[in-house]
Amino acid sequence: MAATIDFNDRMLSLGLARVSEAAAMASAKLVGRGDEKAADQAAVNAMRDQLNMLDIQGVVVIGEGERDEAPMLFIGEEVGTGKGPAVDIALDPLEGTTLTAKDMPNALTVIAMAPRGTLLHAPDVYMDKLAIGPGYNKNVVSLDMSPKERVAALAKARGCNDDDITVCVLERPRHENMIEELRSTGAAIRLITDGDVAGVIHCAEHEITGIDMYMGSGGAPEGVLAASALKCMGGQMWGKLLFRNDDERARAAKAGITDLDRVYSRDELVTQDVIFAATGVTDGSVVKGIKREPGFLETETILMRSKTGSVRRMVYRNPV
Repeated sequence: MAATIDFNDRMLSLGLARVSEAAAMASAKLVGRGDEKAADQAAVNAMRDQLNMLDIQGVVVIGEGERDEAPMLFIGEEVGTGKGPAVDIALDPLEGTTLTAKDMPNALTVIAMAPRGTLLHAPDVYMDKLAIGPGYNKNVVSLDMSPKERVAALAKARGCNDDDITVCVLERPRHENMIEELRSTGAAIRLITDGDVAGVIHCAEHEITGIDMYMGSGGAPEGVLAASALKCMGGQMWGKLLFRNDDERARAAKAGITDLDRVYSRDELVTQDVIFAATGVTDGSVVKGIKREPGFLETETILMRSKTGSVRRMVYRNPV
């Protein structure tokens, strides 16, 4: 029965926007309050309630964690009314819990949906990521290259000097050597404290953000979400899972991953059409944060479909 129902991305997209909006509004009252867990839980509760109103047979493949770690929106949880198409769901109810708690820029609620079996079931481990925006030949840069070689290759493809390239990097001690090598090329570096889904999206909006490339290691689940956005906006991305111990390798096996050294391209992370929605919680470079007005909450959501390449920005004024 499920296989005969088409994934109608056009009809489902507005419902997906409502899901991310609800999560953002639920966490709004906790912006700047210093309580990461409470902010995350509020977003989780709201996102789950909205998902269960959609006519889908949904399975969470990227979620809050394993079932024993996350009471709701855990990996493998079924959501939706049980009617409609069978779909995979990747979500981060609050990408940037620390950003929200400290009222810092670029906190988002993020969700992606695709036909069942088409999103990589990424285990909760690190992923080495590399992304660039649209308009380049295929594989102009690669994970096999050193950071210095990537800058040189992208500059050549863009027809500019190395010092005209700007790279977005998550500010972490593990990236210190990479940052040093990048700076030796003359390239500029945009350091971000959290939120590497937004970091990858920046590559697809070079004319707005000035960012040419994203690189570095971060969460693998966020890598699938970022690839979903990039599939809609255009651009290239590669990811390789990183394992620190046997427990993490066991997580990969549980997720059905057998080749631990595989480099995934964007279209291997997300193999079919996908829809993606993100709503701003705090002001950021992708979307504006929640604004409070007397009697209203106002949100901005970016809603995208890979099938058409459409990108919508929607402002929602909700009476409270």
